[in-house]
Amino acid sequence: MALSSLTFRSRYLLAFLVCVGLMAFALYSQYVMHLDPCPLCIFQRIAVCIMGLFFLLGGLHAPATRRGRFTYAGLITLGGLWGIATAGRHLWLQSLPADQVPACGPGLGYLFDAFPFMKMLKLAFTGSGECAKIEPILGLPMPAWTLLWFIALIVWALVALRRTVR
Repeated sequence: MALSSLTFRSRYLLAFLVCVGLMAFALYSQYVMHLDPCPLCIFQRIAVCIMGLFFLLGGLHAPATRRGRFTYAGLITLGGLWGIATAGRHLWLQSLPADQVPACGPGLGYLFDAFPFMKMLKLAFTGSGECAKIEPILGLPMPAWTLLWFIALIVWALVALRRTVR
C-alpha cells in the first residue's frame, strides 16, 4: 500500500505507533542502556506522549470535517513545538563549554514536590549539569534525534490534512 493511498485514520494511527516506538526506545535506553533521563529528557517524553495521544484520538475519531482534522493537527503541532523547544534547549546546554555548564541540580521529582509549578518549570528549563552530558546514539545526541522526530511528526500531521483519501 502506497503512503499516498492512506486514509486520515491510517496516517494518524501509524504516527501513534511511531510515538509508541519512540517511548519504547526511551524506556529501553533508560532501563537497558542505563541512560538516566534528565529533567529536559522527561519533558521531551511528555511531548512525545502528548503528540501520541492526539494522534491516537485523531485516528480513532477520524473527523470528516476539515475543522475537526485541523483541531487534531493543531494540538499535535503544539505538543511538537513544546518538544522542539525542549530539545533545542537541551542541545544548547550540551553545546556549552564545560566551564559554563550549570551545576547539577535536584531531580525532577524533588522540583515537583518542593516548588510551585511555574517555578519548577523555570528551574527545570534552566538545566543542570546532568542535562549537558552527551550520550551519542548513531552519532547524534538523544535530543537531536527527538528534535528530528518532533519535526517529522508535525510535518506528518499537517501533510495528512492535505493528502488523505476519505
